[in-house]
Amino acid sequence: MRYCVIFVAENRLRPRSQKNTMKKLFAFIVLFLSIQLQSQTFIKFNGATALVGIPNVGIETSIGEKTTFSFDVMASFWKSFNGNNPMEFYTFTPEVRYHFKEKYNGFYVGAHAGPDFYQLQKWNYWDTNKYEHGFGYRLGVTVGYNIKLNDKFLLDIFAGGGWHQGFYHGYYNDGTPGRYEKAPNWNKSGEWLPYRGGVMLSYKLN
Repeated sequence: MRYCVIFVAENRLRPRSQKNTMKKLFAFIVLFLSIQLQSQTFIKFNGATALVGIPNVGIETSIGEKTTFSFDVMASFWKSFNGNNPMEFYTFTPEVRYHFKEKYNGFYVGAHAGPDFYQLQKWNYWDTNKYEHGFGYRLGVTVGYNIKLNDKFLLDIFAGGGWHQGFYHGYYNDGTPGRYEKAPNWNKSGEWLPYRGGVMLSYKLN
């Protein structure tokens, strides 16, 4: 008889527990869908850099009332830009943006930090037979302006720069063996640079 009472009690408790679980699950689904409906996400393609054969694509999504999160990748596959010097690099840029008027409309400013990998001739070696192969990171800001074209498309006009810290090995591009610098591990170079910009054509996913 005792077991029967326990069994009945358990059966009475289970539906209530299941109802509570279903309510929590339903509330979670409603909350998740409402967040997705309120957020806006764009995929982006940089038409300006594409003109010189350097693709730059990205994605941007809402994270607050006037803030968005952007992530883009830029890559140059030029084995030789002028016949002698390589121009290969890959940059990855996560960025948080604040929009002064409203999201995806008008002026904004962003802060970013991201890595890069390169094999190229640095600007201060353009007139030499030297190039650099290495990696680095960037800390900087972006200033931009969004222009709405319609409900799905907008233009993102932007420019940015900041501090770049590089770690590289220096080589000769004329067949001279060895490295031109004699650092025991990686040679280091830090400088302020403008390193991003263009016109992104953006398409809204939701």
